[in-house]
Amino acid sequence: MIITKQKSLEDLFQLVGQGPVFIIGCSECATMCQTGGEPQVLAMKTLLEKHDISVSGWKVLEPACHRLNTKRLLKDSKESLEQTKTVLVLACGNGVQTLAGLYEQLNVIPGTDTLFLGEIHRANKFEKRCSMCGECLLDIFGGVCPITRCPKSMLNGPCGGVHQGKCEVDNTIECIWVRSIALLQQKNKLSLLDSIQPAKNWSKALEMNRCI
Repeated sequence: MIITKQKSLEDLFQLVGQGPVFIIGCSECATMCQTGGEPQVLAMKTLLEKHDISVSGWKVLEPACHRLNTKRLLKDSKESLEQTKTVLVLACGNGVQTLAGLYEQLNVIPGTDTLFLGEIHRANKFEKRCSMCGECLLDIFGGVCPITRCPKSMLNGPCGGVHQGKCEVDNTIECIWVRSIALLQQKNKLSLLDSIQPAKNWSKALEMNRCI
């Protein structure tokens, strides 16, 4: 899922201005992150109104990044949106761009910062797992991604800084290369690391449209 965090209130007030503001949430990732579900949308409405910023309406979309569904769900909010200067989107960057594309005449702003694609570790705790680079090599590394989980994004490792299985960049985290080697040893596939991996072809992450 896409992990987000709410922007600071100082930044939000600066972005929002005087309003009127229409608040958008998302029923999926932002709801799971507790950054854009109905409770957070209503809390934001209360907060803005407390600071004399008018709110013209709100809606939690299912999800915010589904363009056609978003158009359908916002049909009954047409009047409120016509009275709006700013749309505050409590969803990921993709959701923000969906709304910005639908309402080009309005000031569509993000209420969250999009962090990464992550795994739900436990309630409201997430761990970064994928950078969506467009060229998955998990089979080579025992099911863990060094691009995402190594602070240096090393494709050939471990580096010389690993100490007692810990990363030199942050000695509180496990070196993902140590984990990868252990996993491959368990599967008797350590030979997969014999080959030097070339630099990643980042152009594969630039596909703009894809139909399956």
